[in-house]
Amino acid sequence: MSDAGLAAIFLVGLLGGTHCVGMCGGIVGALAAQQATGSRAWPIHLAYNFGRILSYTMAGALVGAIGGLGIAFGPVAWVQLGFYVLANLMLVALGFYLMGFQRSLAFAERSGQSIWRRIQPFTAKFLPVRGVAQALPLGMLWGWLPCGLVYSVLTMAMVSGSVSRGALAMLVFGLGTLPNLLLAGFLFSRFKRFAQAPAARLIAGLMVLGFGLYGVYNAAIFGGVVWNSARLGE
Repeated sequence: MSDAGLAAIFLVGLLGGTHCVGMCGGIVGALAAQQATGSRAWPIHLAYNFGRILSYTMAGALVGAIGGLGIAFGPVAWVQLGFYVLANLMLVALGFYLMGFQRSLAFAERSGQSIWRRIQPFTAKFLPVRGVAQALPLGMLWGWLPCGLVYSVLTMAMVSGSVSRGALAMLVFGLGTLPNLLLAGFLFSRFKRFAQAPAARLIAGLMVLGFGLYGVYNAAIFGGVVWNSARLGE
């Protein structure tokens, strides 16, 4: 995956902060309500987010490995193209989702519900959060919360076709989401109102939609090159 691709993934994480605050609002609110304040609160919020990003990175490594198997056992160029188109269509759907079209990624989030139903009961063991020892594993568990934003970027990680590149893609995405969730942790009520404002969601959605449409356009060009190469090889 190119540096430009990683930069785009970082921006998707950053722009998707409006969605992150909504999805993780419960746990962010719980952390914000803890007795620790000021400098004592930073380790808790950092540990939670480190755990969350660690789970994203693990998921990226897994789907990267799956993508690598698909490339290894199929016509490489066509498999890569298929993954690439799927990833960018997911970004298009995500753009609409951020703009308020809630059903555009509902199918993706439903697909993760069965896994989340098995994981969610374990989160109760770490609440209320009193320190890093509870925040870190709680963040790792919440990293598996069904989320259309995460699934969109996981599809992009699959395109990378390797464990290391898939993990790197999700690490970069997680770092992109970090500023929004850290800010939400300390200014939860104010930031949540801003993140859920229609104007903020519209701007973020349009920018992510633009990433997706540009990717689909590039896929059409790449597909033409692959087709012409295949014909010349006949």
